[in-house]
Amino acid sequence: MSHRIAIALLSASMLPVLGFGDGVSAAPSSSVKPGTDEFRAGMRSLWNDHVVWTRQWIVSFAAGLPDQEAAAARLMRNQEDIGDAIKPFYGEAAGAKLTGLLKEHISGAVTLVKAAKANDPAAIASAKTAWYRNGDEISAFLSAANPKNWPLADLQAAMRMHLDTTLTEAQDRLAGNWAQDVKNYDKVQMHIQEMADTLSDGIVKQHPQSFRGPAAAG
Repeated sequence: MSHRIAIALLSASMLPVLGFGDGVSAAPSSSVKPGTDEFRAGMRSLWNDHVVWTRQWIVSFAAGLPDQEAAAARLMRNQEDIGDAIKPFYGEAAGAKLTGLLKEHISGAVTLVKAAKANDPAAIASAKTAWYRNGDEISAFLSAANPKNWPLADLQAAMRMHLDTTLTEAQDRLAGNWAQDVKNYDKVQMHIQEMADTLSDGIVKQHPQSFRGPAAAG
């Protein structure tokens, strides 16, 4: 599924609701409701792009390939796609805010990987602290919109797992531990699908009237 199809499934001509911060309960409306399975698949596609293009940049950077800038640009576009995906439910401002936080997440990853390649312990420690702080900010921002279905502690744990597995992947890639690097990426991809399901399921539970299908009806 392409990122454009995924965004179309997630947006589905719904009306945005401005505001975000204390568990927005107002739901978007649409004459054509997406199915819950379609919605879930669309969310998985967006977050899969997140780890695919992160890996592409890591591989390119580690090897000094000339496509680093192009890979980084495509990766940043994915953060815009994810932000756009929540706009129908939480508004333009919320989508823009999430995109901003996710772009900080990517920039932080770049800084950390560059510090690791340079073998600079002080820079690594500083970048890691900032990266994990941003992860907590993303978790808090999302939890505030849907606290019942996205408890803060659960999102923080999931986000930290994402950071941990991505960092391990990058470290083994830089060290030339190819077999372990592949195993690490499998873990990254499996976990991001679980995160995507948590997000899509939470939206369906918060806005069941906006979807068709057994899960929404239940």
